Amino acid sequence: MRVDNQTFEELVNLYYASLYRFALSLTHREDEACDLTQETFNRFATKGHQIRDEGKAKGWLFSTLYRQFLETTRWQKRFPHLEVGQVANELPPALSASADQTDAGLAREAMLRIDDIYRAPLTLFYLEDHTYREIAEILDIPLGTVMSRISRGRDLLCQLLGETQSRLRPVRSLKLEGTS
Repeated sequence: MRVDNQTFEELVNLYYASLYRFALSLTHREDEACDLTQETFNRFATKGHQIRDEGKAKGWLFSTLYRQFLETTRWQKRFPHLEVGQVANELPPALSASADQTDAGLAREAMLRIDDIYRAPLTLFYLEDHTYREIAEILDIPLGTVMSRISRGRDLLCQLLGETQSRLRPVRSLKLEGTS
C-alpha cells in the first residue's frame, strides 16, 4: 500500500474516532487512549507501506493499537511508576562525595594489598572489562585458573574491606591455602 500524505490523512479521518474509542475501552483513561491512538498512527506512518491490501489497513491499525496496549501494560507492570514518598524507606541513604572518595580510596588500598596473581585478573576483569577467555590469553594461564583467581581475589577484597575498623592488615595473613 502506498502511503502518501493524502492517504494517511484519509485513514486518520476514517479511523481515528473508532481507534480512540477502542483505546479508551482498554485503558479507561483519556490521556493514555490518546497516546495509544497517536502511537498507532505513528507506526502506520513508518510501516504502513508494508500493507499490500488497502482493505486490511483498518485491521492492521486495530491490531497494532492492541499490541501496543499489551506492550505498554507489560512495561508498566515491570516498571511501575511510584512517587518518591511511597518508597522513601526503601531508598538507600545518600552518600556525600567524600564518602564515595573514601570508599574508592579503601578499595584502591585493598586492591594494592592483594598478591599480583589475584590483582591482575581482578583488574583486567572489573576495571578493563575483559572476558575470562581474554584474561587467560593475556596472562597465558588456563581459563579455570582465571576464574579461580578472580573468585579468590574477590573474597580477599571483601575480607580486607570488612576490616576497616582494625585498619587493613597485610594480605599475607589472609592468603588461601593451595593457591598458585
